[in-house]
Amino acid sequence: MSTYAVKEIYHTIQGEGHHTGKAAVFCRFSGCNLWSGREEDRYKAICQFCDTDFWGIDGLHGGKYKSSELAQTINELWPAGKANKFVVFTGGEPLLQLDKPLIDAVHELGFAIAIETNGTIEVPEDIDWVCVSPKANTELIVNAGDELKLVYPQKEAEPERFEHLDFDHFYLQPMDSPDIESNTTAVINYCKTHPKWKVSLQTHKIMGIL
Repeated sequence: MSTYAVKEIYHTIQGEGHHTGKAAVFCRFSGCNLWSGREEDRYKAICQFCDTDFWGIDGLHGGKYKSSELAQTINELWPAGKANKFVVFTGGEPLLQLDKPLIDAVHELGFAIAIETNGTIEVPEDIDWVCVSPKANTELIVNAGDELKLVYPQKEAEPERFEHLDFDHFYLQPMDSPDIESNTTAVINYCKTHPKWKVSLQTHKIMGIL
């Protein structure tokens, strides 16, 4: 039986992309295939701009779980008796750990399942919403899904490299860096002149939402 290493689990509001504003339980797995998560290793990370703490299992409700235990913990964080159950598996890179036993266990409790992945690992069956966020200098093997959300700008990961892929929605999101203001302006200008793309903002940061 699989054991899952989880950094944190919490009930929140989705802050970015297509489901912005939607209540969700976020389950953040520990670990990624593009960076160790340790600051001393950032210089050799494939993804240099990651702003997420996914190292270890010491966050809220973090720990090691079996599939049934993890599904139940997620369920307990949803408002009792309320419908529209929605869980987002993220990381790090969730597809290093997310598998059929966990997918089935969460579905049995009535949740729709979304993932936020870098697209370098094959997606298992029965995921209800697939959001791919490509990173420069990686091999993108997930070429279809519901949502492609590209952090912008990234050298060697320009939007035109991805717009032919089979996704229903295409989002550009300003890179959160010291250049956030100019990055935001660049995103706005790009989306105005390339209407296939829509703007995604990290509204959870703007609003101070966990």
